[in-house]
Amino acid sequence: MTKSNSRESDYPIDSIFLDRWSPRAFTGEIIEEKQLLSLLDAAHWAPSSSNQQPWRFIYGLKGSEHWEKFVALLNDSNQEWARHASALIFVVSRAFTGAAGSAEEKPSYTHSFDAGAAWGYLALQARLSGFYAHGMGGIKHEEIRTAFAIPEGYRVEAGIAVGHLADKSVLSERYQAREFPSQRKPLSELAFNGRFVVN
Repeated sequence: MTKSNSRESDYPIDSIFLDRWSPRAFTGEIIEEKQLLSLLDAAHWAPSSSNQQPWRFIYGLKGSEHWEKFVALLNDSNQEWARHASALIFVVSRAFTGAAGSAEEKPSYTHSFDAGAAWGYLALQARLSGFYAHGMGGIKHEEIRTAFAIPEGYRVEAGIAVGHLADKSVLSERYQAREFPSQRKPLSELAFNGRFVVN
C-alpha cells in the first residue's frame, strides 16, 4: 500500500504516481526554454511501436511573441486558467509509417497510443522537476492544424499546460471547487484476469 498527496494505492507503487496530478492554478512564472526542453526530452524517451516515435510537440513560452497565439487556440474555458501557465504545448502524432507519399507509407495503428505514453513521461518529469502538467482535450483542433500548417496524416491530439503550482485562490470559484488531486476507480473495475468485463 502506498499513500501520498491525499491518495492511496492498494499496491506498493512509487509515490510519484500519486503525487502527479493536473492542477489549474499556476503562478505564471516564466520558464526557461531549457527547462521545458528537459521535460520534452523525457517525453521523447517514451516507448514506441517499432521505434516510430510518432509524437511531435509544438510549444510556446509565456512572455514570448507566440504566447497569445497559443492561448487563443485553447477552448474558452481552458483559456481562463491556462493563460497563467508557464508554457503551452500541443501534441501532434504522425498517423502513418514510412516516407509520406511513398510505397512504404502505411497507416499506423498505435500513433495515438504512443503519443499518450510520451505525454505520461512528460507529466512525470514535470513533477520530478518541480513543475505540474495539465493535459487538455479542450483545444481548437482544426484551428491548430491551420495555424501551424499541419499536413494530412498528422493528428492533433491534445494540449498541455506546464507551470508552478499556485494557491487555488487565483482561480474562479467554479475551478477552486475542483482544485484537488482526483481519485481513481478501484483497479478491480479496470483490470481483469483472463476475461473482459463491460462496465
